Amino acid sequence: MSGTSGVSGEPTALLGPAEVRELAGALGVRPSKQRGQNFVIDANTVRRIVRAAAVDAGDTVLEIGPGLGSLTLALLSVADRVVAVEIDDTLAAALPATVAARLPERVDRFQLVHADALDVTELPGTPPAALVANLPYNVAVPVLLHLLATFPSLERGLVMVQSEVADRLCAPPGSKVYGVPSVKTAWYAEARRAGAIGRTVFWPAPRVDSGLVALARREPPSSTAGREEVFAVVDAAFAQRRKTLRAALAGWAGSPAAAEAACRAAGVDPAARGESLTVADYARLAEHRPPPPAG
Repeated sequence: MSGTSGVSGEPTALLGPAEVRELAGALGVRPSKQRGQNFVIDANTVRRIVRAAAVDAGDTVLEIGPGLGSLTLALLSVADRVVAVEIDDTLAAALPATVAARLPERVDRFQLVHADALDVTELPGTPPAALVANLPYNVAVPVLLHLLATFPSLERGLVMVQSEVADRLCAPPGSKVYGVPSVKTAWYAEARRAGAIGRTVFWPAPRVDSGLVALARREPPSSTAGREEVFAVVDAAFAQRRKTLRAALAGWAGSPAAAEAACRAAGVDPAARGESLTVADYARLAEHRPPPPAG
């Protein structure tokens, strides 16, 4: 499949609606709801994503769920290398050929990893500095958190997710949608909304709007507690988010009284609710978890 003509008359490697449907038809691919597959069919949207991600010629980019290659081709046109992780057997088998046909001069800069992103613990070549992905709606948060934890080389990212998920990832303490995804993402990075994406740029068109989330890696809060210890208290606090921390953390601490003591030692109001705490507050709480009773 050769490049089509762009607006300026210059050839372009990017996929438009006709190319996406043609490619899908040739492969016998029908987008899977189970895997949250919604393929981007608008070349301007993928150009916009690459610009917003500030990808440059020196970057190794990690892409998750490349699908038919719409975003892959746009990234590969700019970045030094693109490593794409694809779980779908048919799509994984076809993507290298699509890249070779549409961007033959860049094919040696593309590598495909055929795997579930949640299982990936290592990648070929130079560690990626940027994550740019259209994340499947149904696994966006666990995939994002897994990648941030597994690949500390990721300095920044731009992910497209369901609009509601974007709000949660970026929510500040005190917000109605502030919760576990907000706090855990904040452990690794500063997240901000970087734009909205309408439904018509996808095939099939989803029933919800999408949003772009920009991520900038930062150091986690200084703490003697490890990430797993901090995340354990976050999970406990939001498992019963309507309750005060004294009540919500009773199981985590061993009793309501122990939870109250841990809160006071950490400088946190035991009558507060989990949605009012920052990630640094949770780190201090984790430091003061009472030891389990002996015997």
